[in-house]
Amino acid sequence: MAIAEKAAELLKGIVDAGSNRSVVDLGWLDRVRVDPPRAVLRLNLPGFAQGQRDRIVAEARERLLALETIQDVQIEVGTPPSQGGIGQAGHGQAAERQPIPGVKQVIAVSSGKGGVGKSTVAVNLACSLAKQGLRVGLLDADIYGPNAPIMLGVADQSPEVNGSGDEQRMIPLESCGVAVVSMGLLIEENQPVIWRGPMLNGIIRQFLYQVDWSERDVLVVDLPPGTGDAQLSLAQAVPMAGVVIVTTPQKVALQDARRGLAMFLQMGVPVLGVVENMSAFIPPDQPDRSYALFGSGGGQTLADAFDVPLLAQIPMEMSVQEGGDQGRPISISHPSSVSAQAFKELAETVANSLQAIS
Repeated sequence: MAIAEKAAELLKGIVDAGSNRSVVDLGWLDRVRVDPPRAVLRLNLPGFAQGQRDRIVAEARERLLALETIQDVQIEVGTPPSQGGIGQAGHGQAAERQPIPGVKQVIAVSSGKGGVGKSTVAVNLACSLAKQGLRVGLLDADIYGPNAPIMLGVADQSPEVNGSGDEQRMIPLESCGVAVVSMGLLIEENQPVIWRGPMLNGIIRQFLYQVDWSERDVLVVDLPPGTGDAQLSLAQAVPMAGVVIVTTPQKVALQDARRGLAMFLQMGVPVLGVVENMSAFIPPDQPDRSYALFGSGGGQTLADAFDVPLLAQIPMEMSVQEGGDQGRPISISHPSSVSAQAFKELAETVANSLQAIS
């Protein structure tokens, strides 16, 4: 066997952690050129697989340097396998809104600032909608802080990728009756995501259109906090049935929530209403008592200011934190709790709103 053939055969042994397919067959490694003592190849790693970059590079070097005549390995950086495949990050250009195949309605969960429990609301809303018999997907688009995998107990799993080239599709993981996709499933636990706007825009479009969502009544999108590229990308990409704005009662959170709510109205996205999270603390040893640690009435004030409904007031309970850390959201683990009942009522209200829209 010629040395070039040996090199290609060795590289075929490197596999994608999600699909267990050869990175050569996926088109992530190609253009292998062997001219002893040097070997040169091209790395075309898609955006969703960047978390495997160091491992793939290290394995490629190790395998090629094992060849007797090779003393140096050079790896060039190329582009993803295809312009339309799952790995193509794109450049964030505005495009005509297009529906997601199989998905009936899309709703976003957003907040003006971080730390208000937006992801907790998104996850429990998705689970509560699923408990009503709806087919629910959850897109964790909080690229810089993807927490949904931990909250749903799938942080140690990797999604599969089917097909090749333009037909590559990621398969969501299933947990608590919800199909979930998240950047947190594609990167190492402590790996930061350091991306500018174009890459962020591209990965969100990948998660929307290059994931096999199958048939879903509703797709819940957990957006990052603020009023930036992610919100703009989603609003420009897909027709949305509406957005849920999450805030806490204090003035600082309300000020930022106002900006976020106004942004969606400016972009023509219907605002389904406001969720006031952490409305009061209920001590585990005194379930009949509650304490407004962050003030009170803020959610209603925000809703009144924009003439939208106050959808729910979610209290703070120890089970909310415990369920999130243990991968069993409170709406699943403690369905009779005050918070779970509040999420149930929120889901019923949102479902009724979606039914009225459709």
